[in-house]
Amino acid sequence: MVTAEAVAGLVARLTLEQKVAQLGGLSLPSLVAFDPKTGPGLDTGRVAELCPHGIGHLSLAWFLGQDADSLRDALARVQEAVRAASPFGIGGLVHFEGINGFLHAAGEQFPTAWAQAATWEPDLVRRASSVTAAHMRDLGVQLLFSPVMDLSRDPRWGRTHETYGEDPELAAQFAVAFVRGVQGVRGDGQDAELLATGKHFLGFGASEGGLNMAATQLGRRTLTDEYAEPFRRAIAEAGLSVVMNSYNDIDGVPAAANRWLLTDLLRGELGFTGMVVSDYESVDMLRTRYRTAATAAAAAVQAVSAGLDAELPQARNYPSLVEEVASGRLDERVVDEAVARVLTVKARTGLIPAFHTPSRGRPSPPDRAAAAEIRTAVADRAVVLLSNDGTLPLAPGGSRIVVVGPAADELRIHFGAYTSVAAAEMPAAIQAVRRGDIPGIDPAAFDASAITTTPLPGLRQRFEEMARALHPDAHTVVTALREVDPKVECVPLGSFDPQPETALDAAAVEAAVAGADVVVAVVGERTGRVGANTAGEGRSSASPTLPGDQDELLGLLAATGKPVVTVVVSGRPLLLEHAARSSAAMLLAPLLGEAAGTAIASALFGRTNPGGKLPGTFPRHLGQIPAYHGHRHGSGYDHPTGDTYAYVDLPDPSPLFPFGHGLSYTTFDVALSGGAEVRDGVLRAAVTVSNTGAVDGETVVQLYARQEFASVVRPVRQLVQFRRVALAAGQARDIVLEAPVERLCHTLPDGRRGLEPGEVTLMAGLSSDDIRCTATVSVPGV
Repeated sequence: MVTAEAVAGLVARLTLEQKVAQLGGLSLPSLVAFDPKTGPGLDTGRVAELCPHGIGHLSLAWFLGQDADSLRDALARVQEAVRAASPFGIGGLVHFEGINGFLHAAGEQFPTAWAQAATWEPDLVRRASSVTAAHMRDLGVQLLFSPVMDLSRDPRWGRTHETYGEDPELAAQFAVAFVRGVQGVRGDGQDAELLATGKHFLGFGASEGGLNMAATQLGRRTLTDEYAEPFRRAIAEAGLSVVMNSYNDIDGVPAAANRWLLTDLLRGELGFTGMVVSDYESVDMLRTRYRTAATAAAAAVQAVSAGLDAELPQARNYPSLVEEVASGRLDERVVDEAVARVLTVKARTGLIPAFHTPSRGRPSPPDRAAAAEIRTAVADRAVVLLSNDGTLPLAPGGSRIVVVGPAADELRIHFGAYTSVAAAEMPAAIQAVRRGDIPGIDPAAFDASAITTTPLPGLRQRFEEMARALHPDAHTVVTALREVDPKVECVPLGSFDPQPETALDAAAVEAAVAGADVVVAVVGERTGRVGANTAGEGRSSASPTLPGDQDELLGLLAATGKPVVTVVVSGRPLLLEHAARSSAAMLLAPLLGEAAGTAIASALFGRTNPGGKLPGTFPRHLGQIPAYHGHRHGSGYDHPTGDTYAYVDLPDPSPLFPFGHGLSYTTFDVALSGGAEVRDGVLRAAVTVSNTGAVDGETVVQLYARQEFASVVRPVRQLVQFRRVALAAGQARDIVLEAPVERLCHTLPDGRRGLEPGEVTLMAGLSSDDIRCTATVSVPGV
């Protein structure tokens, strides 16, 4: 057990320069030297030169090592050099990304976070993150920079796929599960070899206009009660010990320099006692982007005074703290507090020899067989059946199936931005630019920092080849369908490109599918960091639609009179009203990774019965954004009182597909059985869930609550609990859904967090707009 007194004693023994050194990062690529004879290599001798007083963090480690063994060796060599250069042999904190698997070619990958949320089964995420954690412990990593706890209610924002969706309760349960998978169920974060990192604090997914890093126009009540809820729960229930700031400003104050956010709210109200790290270059951005600081010293003082303990990826501004303290412009106690938090994390993760840590031995390697089973389970359970007129499931060999669409025979489209596939594309893109392979770009004049925002035509085929090389056993949708029905045909129709080389022709489309009994159109969008992506970090969309001519293709297919089954590959809600009108059935494949092709084919042929539920609302029209189920009374699309205004040019103000929606090849019902009550501070609803159809299947029973009257405007509904249930055809099961009354607590008019006594309506159903039974209970004040 690491004590505050012991850490304070160590801090007191450090010089000011050594203290400040603990607050910065070292970019590991800066240790790579080029030898004319042997090529690039790791020069650990540079550590003492670059970090004479020690170092806090080791950044960008994913560029070291081509496999697990070489990466482990490289990190061990760097760590040895860091200990030799640091006071008291203190090591450096190594971090890696891992929201959907260890972000390295050697790592097991899982469907992206938005897909994980579509399963509505948090324990799968706990199991997946435990595999990711095993990878990192085996390699000598201390910080896992995940999970992403942002709420995403604006699909224009390109990072939706990294989140667990729009709802505070759904995101909270998945965040808690992820952290427990990393740190263990005990969840106190003590003496853990590896710690999870919650990000991004706070309101990052609510940026103005859906633009990455833009201002967040939310009040403190909404930020505290809704957007902070996943962090509140992960801190209290899983021992979250590391938090990363967001790239945004709130009411004119950047998150990286926002004391109300990082100290008053996070540490004060939420009870966080751990370390806050900067997202990459966010301290720099106080000077370069937000213009709140004119100098490096001013930026450093703003950030550390707000409660930001470490500057990443490297120390460009924090070294100025030495002079700021020496001159008397900054109280050294501010630095001491930050250093204490950094050293506490280092002590817990075994990086400080002076602290006794139990001998752990060599960590167990990841269980790759278990990883494959978890990956398949997540992919199968994440598929969402959006609509179906009875065309699905398809019968293998029973009809002529023609597959079309630009995503039909592509593997790359199924991966998100923070995957090994996308990570490999970054250096490949830089190399292509330097070789002069990209038309219209002068290699000599190109700024490598612009690689993520520059269109890079011509790399699609190269990236596809790379994806297949990384995952040689993975199927595209076409090859997976042919594994079940070898007679499946594929016709290359449709394009992602905004200006396709060949325009669609109605006669050609009709001829291509003339002999088909059913057409499967595989459409969607690419998600990543570099290349022709319409989603991903830094990839916001003014209108989140199917890119290229895909909507036109679906319209032409529908005009042939053939039943069209549309498979949508996307990690965020898209505007799909035209696609829905053109389709006999629609299936959502929310970035399922290497398991995508097989999972989609299994669902289409009925080998698995889709049971996924949407983690986000699909609006009908761009003008409805942001559309989300838990809007407040008097706003949004749903009004229990009927007192509302609507858009005069939108006949149906409801979502196209609401939060929690997902159909099945069978039917289900939910009814109150033992009633609803409040007992011992817990909301309880006893219900019977029944499979009323002829096919085995799974559904998610969702429990919502509405506070009927309060002193502040409350949501029209609030998800408080859910459970995924598997039932055989004709089977019924009694279940009890429980949630602490504290789930309804919010910021009261006087600023306190609590709950006023009164009536609460409990609503159980199969989606946010498919409520099957209700009951009213009286709750006491909290």
